[in-house]
Amino acid sequence: MPFCEVIVDIANANVDRLFTYRVPEGMLLQIGMRVLVPFGPRSIEGIVLSFKEEAGMEIARVRSIKQPLDDYPALLPEIILLARDMAAQAHCPLAATLRLMLPSQMRGGRIRAKTEKAARLLISGDTLLEAREKETRSPKRRLLIDLLSDGDLHPLSELKKLVRSPLPALNKLVETGIAELKDLEVLRSPYAGMDHSEKDPVLTFGQDEVLGEIGPALQKGSGAFLLHGVTGSGKTEVYIRAVRECLKMGKTAIVLVPEIVLTPQMISWFRGRFGNVAAVLHSRLSAGEQYDEWRRIRRGDAKVVIGARSAVFAPVQKPGIIIVDEEHEQSYLSERTPQYDARRVAQSRAQRENAVLLLASATPSILSFAMAEKGDMMLLEMPDRVNGRALPNVTVVDMREELRLGNKSMFSHQLLTGLEECMRSGQQAMLFVNRRGYAPSVVCRKCGHVLHCAQCDVAYTWHQMDKRLHCHYCRVNVPMPDGCPECGGGYLKALGVGTQRVEEEVKRLYPNVGVVRMDVDTTSGKDAHRTLLSRFRTGEARIMVGTQMIAKGLDFPQVTLVAAILADLSVNMPDFRAPERTFQLLTQLAGRAGRADAPGEVIIQTYKPEHYAIAASATQDYRSFFRTEFARRRRDLYPPFTLLVRLLCQAKEAQTAVEVSVKLYELIKQEMALHPLLSKRVLFVRQDESPIKRIMGQYRAQVFLKLLNHKDADEIIAHLNTLAGMDWPCDVTLEINPASLA
Repeated sequence: MPFCEVIVDIANANVDRLFTYRVPEGMLLQIGMRVLVPFGPRSIEGIVLSFKEEAGMEIARVRSIKQPLDDYPALLPEIILLARDMAAQAHCPLAATLRLMLPSQMRGGRIRAKTEKAARLLISGDTLLEAREKETRSPKRRLLIDLLSDGDLHPLSELKKLVRSPLPALNKLVETGIAELKDLEVLRSPYAGMDHSEKDPVLTFGQDEVLGEIGPALQKGSGAFLLHGVTGSGKTEVYIRAVRECLKMGKTAIVLVPEIVLTPQMISWFRGRFGNVAAVLHSRLSAGEQYDEWRRIRRGDAKVVIGARSAVFAPVQKPGIIIVDEEHEQSYLSERTPQYDARRVAQSRAQRENAVLLLASATPSILSFAMAEKGDMMLLEMPDRVNGRALPNVTVVDMREELRLGNKSMFSHQLLTGLEECMRSGQQAMLFVNRRGYAPSVVCRKCGHVLHCAQCDVAYTWHQMDKRLHCHYCRVNVPMPDGCPECGGGYLKALGVGTQRVEEEVKRLYPNVGVVRMDVDTTSGKDAHRTLLSRFRTGEARIMVGTQMIAKGLDFPQVTLVAAILADLSVNMPDFRAPERTFQLLTQLAGRAGRADAPGEVIIQTYKPEHYAIAASATQDYRSFFRTEFARRRRDLYPPFTLLVRLLCQAKEAQTAVEVSVKLYELIKQEMALHPLLSKRVLFVRQDESPIKRIMGQYRAQVFLKLLNHKDADEIIAHLNTLAGMDWPCDVTLEINPASLA
């Protein structure tokens, strides 16, 4: 074809269309290939999306493709269709969703393949024997000829292990035409050495029953399941067996996990069964590792992909199953533009590519469980733990009563007793508090002023480790001032409980016991999470303190005691999902205890023991919680019965953000008055400042709407997106059921 249509890599609505380019004679292009094209006065990357015989415009104006950037299509046809659908649903430029499908390192040529020198003999047979006999004066060259006699390429790093300083001798062999030196590509492997042979355990009745439903769906090539299995019921073994069945059928698989911290554990299990066919994708890999893992998947060398949210876009061909582990997790929602829900993307991709979708959790999301009850997915249940192990005993401690009895510490008497018994018996404990740092606020005891970040409308968190105040939004940190900036008084006090403070108290109580802390601060470095988990798994550390990243999916047989230091932090959040997230978090946390033969004990410390989410987590009764929460949402018209839509206005000046939000509000109210149908679908609309008025120096105001979840909603949202895309003096973003209402 003499012409092709290209989408350029500019995520702007003004250029959100295909541009026609001439294909130079002799240039071989395919749909999905990355190309470099002239665009205005500069050159820019783009993706070839189609070919055509006619230019559809004046030939003289058609410019030519400069060059292909790869010798293969980076994007498969199914992935391009997925990007188109996502762009339509998110009301954003196609270029923005196409960027999600590729490693960021590929854009702008920021990363290249890693190579090393490798040697190969160019002779064989009698010629090889003659050359060997001639090397009587150089035992090193003779040895190299022997090592290279198989005719294969051998990396220089491999030869150095067998021959000391082989390069001069190799160069001599190259000069005489006996051998050649070439650049050999070396793939950077983030989890090399994890391959080990593991035997299959005997399936439980529950696992066998669930696989009996999934198996026929894999053969058929369609089906959607919600697996509700209690913590410790063996859901991972179901994943492994289902993936194995896909591999037998010549298909591939994607396994999503909610937290990067869970990836090494899952990789270990899968590579133990499948070896090097398992690849991993997540943001903590180095740039080179991400690039090489992606290419292993694209070339078909890796058949099983394990990773966090973005792994749903992995370029696997013929996927047989897409598994979403801990499907209830908020981390599957992307808050960045373009916003997407990885669970819904997985569902869309499974339907398009004839794959089975398996969502799984001990605490399914309200929406997923409602879909299963409605019949949109098949509900599979595993109500028992492996080997008949009992669920842990859960005790709710009323901290108001502890205070009345004179205990002002962060640890209740029951927790102190439990910790003492756990340490004495040689077991391990996990302590959860959903705040990192030492104390979440610093207050002046004279005037009550709370120290706030200068760039964000949030309180500073005090970090004892570096003796500085940190903002967890813009990541700035400053020293503690000598006095209160409001009144000048010298009575500043760090208040509240964070992971650092809990860690400090545990070390004071048990100075001879190893303690690890897992939060964003301690796991930010490459492989930091794997190192900390290894210390705990080997028993070098016996107490783990952490945020919600320790509350799910981790399997430590020696953990018998788990405690939530302050369970009220999540239930008090100003979000309609707060009860659901509290129940899920506490139930998942409880599931870390008693996963082996020793019984587990869970202690939940709270100032609201009567709250239905906390009470239900104590009994681990999901259905009871679902009925209560679903009825509340129906009564108060929260999702899934409605859609919450926000037009978020952000500007450097507070007045600009407010003025734009007011104008948007007035436009919407005017249209509601003109269109009666619109007023029936919009339950309410309001304009106000965002709960957090400023983040990273940007002031925030919003227009908030609640829409009936009706077939007309898509048309209304499309119109709201048009309003957001108008020429405003600040940034306006449309959010649908945003992951955070802050």
